[in-house]
Amino acid sequence: MAGKGRIRAADIALVRERSKIDEIVGEHLQLKRAGGGSLKGLCPFHDEKSPSFHVTPSRNLFHCFGCGVGGDVISFIQQIDHLSFTEAVELLAGRANLELHYEDDGGRPTGAPDRSQAGQRARLVAANTAAAAFYAEQLGSPEAAPARQFLADRGFDRQVALDFGCGFAPGGWDGLTRHLRGSGFTQQELVTAGLAKESSRGTLIDRFHRRLVWPIRDITGDVIGFGARKLMDDDPGPKYLNTPETPLYKKSSVLYGIDRAKRDIARRSQAVVVEGYTDVMACHLAGVTTAVASCGTAFGPEHIGVLRRLLMDQDEFRGEVIYTFDGDAAGQAAAMKTFAEDQRFVGQTFVAVEPDGRDPCELRQAHGDAAVRDLVGRRTPLIAFVLRTTLASYDLDTVEGRVAALEKTAPLVAQIKDHALRPAYARQLAGMIGNTDESEVLERVRRTTGDTGGPPQRGRPRTPQKSPDEVAVEVEREALKVALQSPELAGPSFDAIPVEAYTDPDYAAVAAAVAAAGGAAATRVTGPAWLDEVAAHCTRESATALLTALAVEPVRSVGEADAGYVNAVLARLEEMHTVRRVAALKGRLQRMNPVEAGDEYMKAFGQLMALEQQAISLRKRAMGGLGG
Repeated sequence: MAGKGRIRAADIALVRERSKIDEIVGEHLQLKRAGGGSLKGLCPFHDEKSPSFHVTPSRNLFHCFGCGVGGDVISFIQQIDHLSFTEAVELLAGRANLELHYEDDGGRPTGAPDRSQAGQRARLVAANTAAAAFYAEQLGSPEAAPARQFLADRGFDRQVALDFGCGFAPGGWDGLTRHLRGSGFTQQELVTAGLAKESSRGTLIDRFHRRLVWPIRDITGDVIGFGARKLMDDDPGPKYLNTPETPLYKKSSVLYGIDRAKRDIARRSQAVVVEGYTDVMACHLAGVTTAVASCGTAFGPEHIGVLRRLLMDQDEFRGEVIYTFDGDAAGQAAAMKTFAEDQRFVGQTFVAVEPDGRDPCELRQAHGDAAVRDLVGRRTPLIAFVLRTTLASYDLDTVEGRVAALEKTAPLVAQIKDHALRPAYARQLAGMIGNTDESEVLERVRRTTGDTGGPPQRGRPRTPQKSPDEVAVEVEREALKVALQSPELAGPSFDAIPVEAYTDPDYAAVAAAVAAAGGAAATRVTGPAWLDEVAAHCTRESATALLTALAVEPVRSVGEADAGYVNAVLARLEEMHTVRRVAALKGRLQRMNPVEAGDEYMKAFGQLMALEQQAISLRKRAMGGLGG
């Protein structure tokens, strides 16, 4: 645990209260209204095509109905950033500008935590942040003149450099290292953060020397690494050098500019993928504020996953991703590779290639901001670009060339995710090849996909009737949802229903936990605090795992609970329990001889009459609020 004691419970509660879960989660994925005061998006914890990740701001809870992950805002930070509970609370407290107090097991104050014992992530972020400030200051030094000239030659003045945090790594062996050691960072922290490395003599030296430096931030804006561009002819290193893999910096999922672009990517349902740091800068300055770039590696599946969550990309094809490539052979090869990877991406994908081979930065220099915007505006569907690029290597004037071209390109059309687009591109492919019958191309595509081309099924599918057991489980789930989400409404009515009314063992365990926690009527807390109390009394592990789902899932699938609906749901649950009791009592009476049983039979019969009347009354209450 960070610090000399544990964080005071009241401070933890305040952190939860001040940390809006929709804002925190919204920094990692796009959320859209889902009804009932809930929001939904694509889960950041598992790969999915349709959104099953729900956030309920009013209760400060989240739950994924796909993978089962759920909890409060602290839990989300723990899992998304791989932090301990204490580290997550400290991170959120810092965001909310809250001072935390620490205490021992007896509740006695222990004072502020020892900074040297802070969580690793916080220390590494702090080291990178301090390094970014150091590099930015060095950009103004006489030694950094080549770096300033490099930026100026590409149309970036001092203010732009300042805005993007550009810096300069000075010469010498350990300028940054000595600066950071003087600020209290340990040698191990600098090595772990990728800011320094050990020399052959065992001494610590800076990783970057005499280079223009860009700070690389994660989606939340924290500095997690750097990209450094060679400036000097006598620099033996590669043209670009990046931070190595660290606990913070994972090049397969890092996107330069994502912290700037995330909101506009979500708002415009568009992401523009460029190849370098200066291209990102040029695009943003030109008004293309959805531009991002991979860092030190090719754009790949994990980068795609980051964008998908921001685009909330689904089978409806709401979002689009535009790749910019150089017009040369390398750019074409990159586009082909992207198409292969792109089959994981369920969105409309385009390519923007400048005819003269200029990248966005060069294009802005030559023709201004409007030319960059026009490049993106004139995008071409990726599949069309790939087909043209593939066909260019075949002699379409010969029969052999056309046959070979069709063999190569038909599988590409078959890979198109939107089935409705396949026939159109098959016809376009026939025209591009020339002297080829459309039906032949369509047939080749169908054979590749295994589509027999048979007639579609007509008529509406029949909706299967639910069994009584399925109906009972649905009602039980709804009752528990209102008890966890709105205990003040569920109150005594919920508490009066016995655990035996629940047919599902997990639901029965949750109901028992509510009772053990003092009941819905007695609780004085709601949201995560109420959930914690119930969880503490839940003795069945599989039932505990259901709690966040029940606390987040919208009641009645359409809205927040109201008193009338809650009353109706609880009446329905009690009615179903009563009906089962009636059935059991009828069976008992059928097995009794009225003459021999005498008073016992009459007593049981009286109970049956009372239960049947009770069931009728409950049914009327339920129908009034559930619409029959």
